[in-house]
Amino acid sequence: MSKGKSKDVILETDADAIRLAKTLLRTARFGALATIDPDDGAPFATRVATATDLDGAPLILVSGLSAHTKGLEADPRCSLLIGEPGKGDPLAHPRLSVKAVACLIEKDGDAYAHAKRRYLSRHPKARLYFDFPDFSIYRLEPEAALLNGGFARAYRLARADLLSTGAALAELAEAEAGAIEHMNSDHADAVENYARHFTGAPAGKWRITGIDPDGLDLALGDETRRVFFSKPLANASQMRATLVAMAREARAGLSA
Repeated sequence: MSKGKSKDVILETDADAIRLAKTLLRTARFGALATIDPDDGAPFATRVATATDLDGAPLILVSGLSAHTKGLEADPRCSLLIGEPGKGDPLAHPRLSVKAVACLIEKDGDAYAHAKRRYLSRHPKARLYFDFPDFSIYRLEPEAALLNGGFARAYRLARADLLSTGAALAELAEAEAGAIEHMNSDHADAVENYARHFTGAPAGKWRITGIDPDGLDLALGDETRRVFFSKPLANASQMRATLVAMAREARAGLSA
């Protein structure tokens, strides 16, 4: 290495890095949102609760009285840091910093109803204040991200690395709610088996909070888990067969 040149610490983005980034996005319950203070132009960070839209874009519910909402109204550019610190050294745990542009979801439309359902599925207690007049939901459109997967594991990711795409998105937007209700109500044992077999989670009344082309989001109280399908869904009609096959695999794995 020639003098004056530093080693590039950014690794080549691979499938494992993309999966870890998507896992962090899908399982996050909160994050640090950095906005630009309209009063002095300085960066300003606050904590927000997060969920994800069907394609994986973060969703946040904010009050018009909060500092970050005033910042987003003045300049929609923002950054979201997510990743649970866990035990021990907080810098040893994976985290994801997403550069994004915040887009207000208007309250009169299918997009709002869909975002509301997905947000409340992740944060059911927010139902108490979700419909207050001064509360709004924003979709954070990712532009790029930096993934720190732990010591000496840094990756740069593009928007395409973070979001799900394909024809299945539109179909799942219609089919997801019914499928989740059916699975949680009539097949709670299978849902618990998904969590235990595919993620190593403890037994409990796990519930599905989201189904997207890439996989399932699961929750038990404040704990969240992510299960990826063996291959992405090409259309909504593949969802049932995929869930049935996973239930069989999980049951057999737990019985072995």
